[in-house]
Amino acid sequence: MNRVVYISILAVVFLAACGGSPAANTAPDYRSLDEGAPVGIAPPEAPAAEADQVAAGGGTNAVAIERVVLKNAEVAVVVSNVEQRLQAIDAMAKEMGGYVVSSNLYRTVSSNYVEVPEATIVIRVPENRLDEALQRIKDGTVEVQSETQSGQDVTADYVDLQSRLKNLEAAEAQLQEILDNAQDTEDVINVFNQLVSYREQIELVKGQLKYYDEAAALSAINVRIIAEETVQPLVIGKWEPKGVYLEAVKDLIDFLQDFAGFLIRFFIYNLPVLILVGIPLYLVFLGVRAVARRMRKPGSGKAETAAPKK
Repeated sequence: MNRVVYISILAVVFLAACGGSPAANTAPDYRSLDEGAPVGIAPPEAPAAEADQVAAGGGTNAVAIERVVLKNAEVAVVVSNVEQRLQAIDAMAKEMGGYVVSSNLYRTVSSNYVEVPEATIVIRVPENRLDEALQRIKDGTVEVQSETQSGQDVTADYVDLQSRLKNLEAAEAQLQEILDNAQDTEDVINVFNQLVSYREQIELVKGQLKYYDEAAALSAINVRIIAEETVQPLVIGKWEPKGVYLEAVKDLIDFLQDFAGFLIRFFIYNLPVLILVGIPLYLVFLGVRAVARRMRKPGSGKAETAAPKK
């Protein structure tokens, strides 16, 4: 390889290496914004000195940098109509300019042993309308069982990625210039391979930045919708058992249900099978026993000995 080209490549590599930490150290798991846990998005760790300075609020440019915060929420509400509330939340997310990540409607059993509907839905709404969305979800509900909001500041990681992207693009431009001026075939191949590697890193960093932009712009809300019948207390006549008594009554009801199920299964399935299989086997047993007794019964023996002749 031409010595000048070799030295130029080394200089470009050194320049890009000084731009930030390797992509492997800063790459988050951003397979899809719609997959995985809807809250608590885990950002990568970026140990770069510049990013740490921004996160700490130091430096001359710290004030001018806009914070990048990932906001998410979880809420569980009790409603009188699960299906209707599920549709309302779906429509609200689209109306606000967001979208539905996932939606699941299923049936469960309440404390009164009644089958009732229940649902979960994960939506994304604009970050500046997160509080409004939560309030609309809670409006008109029977009860709000739980509500959690979380936020994670990823400004340091974001600044580090921007710095790294800038240096990678500068290195790409220099490598492209070297490639344009290279004459030797071996030089062209080596520079081209370096250029491809840097372009791959640039695309990776751009993807990471896009992930943060979208996650910060759209907050995730995980909603659990519970039917009112699910939280109603167990009432027997006018008696409402509580505490240990409630648990004992539930255990007794469970036992009676299991026992009743056993009796039903026994008389409808097990007993007919025993009759169909047992009667033929019993008849075979009687036949075998009769044959065995007949074989063991002593015979009439030999004919009586003839009387001696006179």
